[in-house]
Amino acid sequence: MLPHVDSEVGRLVSVLTHRPGKEMNRLTPSNMGELLFDDLIWLERAQAEHDAMTSLMRARGIEVLYFADLLAEALAQPGGREESLELVFTERTVGPAALDALRDFGASLAPRDLAEVLIAGLTKRELLERAPEPASTWISGMDLDDFILAPLPNHLFTRDTSSWIAGGVAVSSMRKAARRRETINQEIVYRLHPRFASKEIPFWKHGTLDGSATIEGGDILNVGNGALIVGASERTTPQGVERLAQRLFAQGAAREIIVLQIAKKRAQMHLDTILTMLDERTFTAYARLGRVRTQVIRPGSGGALEITVHEAEEMESVFAAALGVDEIRILTVPADSLTAEREQWNDGSNLLALEPGVVMAYERNAASNDFFAAQGFEVVTIPGNELGRGRGGAHCMTCPINRDSLSRH
Repeated sequence: MLPHVDSEVGRLVSVLTHRPGKEMNRLTPSNMGELLFDDLIWLERAQAEHDAMTSLMRARGIEVLYFADLLAEALAQPGGREESLELVFTERTVGPAALDALRDFGASLAPRDLAEVLIAGLTKRELLERAPEPASTWISGMDLDDFILAPLPNHLFTRDTSSWIAGGVAVSSMRKAARRRETINQEIVYRLHPRFASKEIPFWKHGTLDGSATIEGGDILNVGNGALIVGASERTTPQGVERLAQRLFAQGAAREIIVLQIAKKRAQMHLDTILTMLDERTFTAYARLGRVRTQVIRPGSGGALEITVHEAEEMESVFAAALGVDEIRILTVPADSLTAEREQWNDGSNLLALEPGVVMAYERNAASNDFFAAQGFEVVTIPGNELGRGRGGAHCMTCPINRDSLSRH
C-alpha cells in the first residue's frame, strides 16, 4: 500500500512514531533550553507512557512504525551509511581536520548503532572508547562529555519533521538549529527505506540551511477536500508556506491553503497546539485563539500564487468553503481562563483523530476531555506526565502515513 493521507480524521491505518530513547538522558538543566525542552524527562516512565499510547493504537488495528527502526533499516541499504554521514559530518559542522575521521568512525558502526548515534548524539568520551582522537583543534579543546554530535530529543515529535499530503511527503525546513538535523535523518528514511523508496511518491524537500522560508509539520492541518490550514507561527513563516504552496500546486497535491497568523510564542509554537480536528466538520480551538484573519492561497495563472484576505469574522465560513460543506463547528472548552491556559500548556487541544469522532488525548486534561465526551466524541486517554514535559501531545508525537479517505455525502 502506497502512503496516502488526505484528511486529519480519516481512519488511521499506519503511523510513524519515535519511542523516546538514550537522547532523553542527554538533557541537563544547562542544555535543555538550547534543546527546546522545559524540563528533564524520566526516560523509563516516558517509555512506558509511549508504549501505552502505541498499544492502544495497535489494539484498534493501527500499524505503528518506529522511527529508529526505519532509520536503521534505511542505513542498511547500499550506500545508506555513507550518504547520511556525508550530510551529517561536513566541513561546516565539524571542520576539515576531523571530517574524514568522523565519517570513518560512523561507517565502522553497524546500521542500528549508527542510527542510535544519529538520534542520541555522540560525546568525545564515546568516540574515544571506539576510535583514536582525530587531530582536530575543535575536538582537542573539548571536555570528555562535550557533544561532537548533539542529541535530538525532539525526534519524539514525528509530526513536525514531515507531513504526508495526498500521496506525497513534505520534509520540513526546521526553524530552530536544535532540530535541523532531524530532517536529514527523515530524508534518509524516505529516500532509502524500501517502504518509501519509490518514484511513485512525490517528495517535497525544503532544506536544512538557515533562511526565512521555514515550515514545520505541526503547523500543517491536512483538513480534507484538497485543503490545508497552515499556521504562520513561531516556527513556520509566510515565506515557507508560500514555498510549500507552489510545490503542492505544481503537482496537484492541494487545491488551496488557508494561512492563520497565530501568536509567536513557545506555548503556541505550532498550530496543532491550539487547533485540531475531531471529525469531518468539527475543530477544537484554544479559547484565546478566537477568530483571526485568514489568507487563502490558490494556484494562479502561470505558476503564480493567488492570495485573498478574509476578515476574522469570516474564519468559519472560509473553513467551511474549503471543506466543501455548509458549516463547520469550532468547539472551545468552557473553562475559566486559568484552567484553559493550564490545559493548553498541557496540550489539551492537541488531539489525534483515530477515526471520525474518536480522538486520543492526555488523560490529565480532564476539563477538555469531559467536554469533548459530553459533545458525543469518544476520547481515548493516554498518560503523559513525562511525555508532556516536551510540550507535545498525541498529535505532535505521531505522523500519519496512511489514513482511509473520507466519503462525502
